[in-house]
Amino acid sequence: MSAPPQSSVNVTAAAQGPTSSLTATDNNAANTASTSAHPPPNAPDPTSSSSGSTSQNADKGGLTTASAASSTELSRLKVKLKGGLRQFPDFPSPGILFEDIMPLFSSHDLHSDLITALEYQLAASFNTTIGEKSEIDVIVGLESRGFLFGPTLALRVGAGFVPVRKPGKLPGETVSESYQKEYGADTFQMQADAIKPGQKVVIVDDIIATGGTAAAAGNLVQKFGGQLLGYVFIMELDFLKGREKLNAPVHTLLSGQDEALKAQ
Repeated sequence: MSAPPQSSVNVTAAAQGPTSSLTATDNNAANTASTSAHPPPNAPDPTSSSSGSTSQNADKGGLTTASAASSTELSRLKVKLKGGLRQFPDFPSPGILFEDIMPLFSSHDLHSDLITALEYQLAASFNTTIGEKSEIDVIVGLESRGFLFGPTLALRVGAGFVPVRKPGKLPGETVSESYQKEYGADTFQMQADAIKPGQKVVIVDDIIATGGTAAAAGNLVQKFGGQLLGYVFIMELDFLKGREKLNAPVHTLLSGQDEALKAQ
């Protein structure tokens, strides 16, 4: 897991390492998929009042400005999406519980519901109107799962999409941000002309864990002079407290685990 990021601006490549959506779990768990940690679609939504589910800052928009119908629909979608997740114990290594969001994309219905739910989440979090062009200028997606839904979400809200990538993946001049991970440093890059000063930016990714990669992306946006409105994640691993590393509002669609699973 990563420590708080340390920044550096350059145009050279740095060593890269994998990112993962992982939590600690029982080493004796079977290496099979399980949905037992997530409620069935007809169960009450346990994330609707969670600190990670939506922003509770009414002064930043919040559900207080969204219509009652939108709020009800968002709650319904969250229950359905939560039921579509899977967990894989001891993957990719023993002691790890992997949160698998891929079923949300392999199903046409769940994929459509996910994009709609994220659009509602943006409306609730940033005081935008469903079906109208928002004030958001750019959606920034983190490599690599932020690429799965970031472009489609950007189209929904009338924004552009900008990828954040590992070194050596983007042509032309780039701006870099280095950050510390558990076993060394890693680097993110954006193309030097990707964001214009003053543009309003929202950063998206699938899961916030330790927060190191998201913080690095936020630092990149601010180096460009962009106005970072906040972050939106599909899921949060609450016990890792990654949002504490971020210097802009954090909004998550679904809550993950409140604490790490311990060995029996």
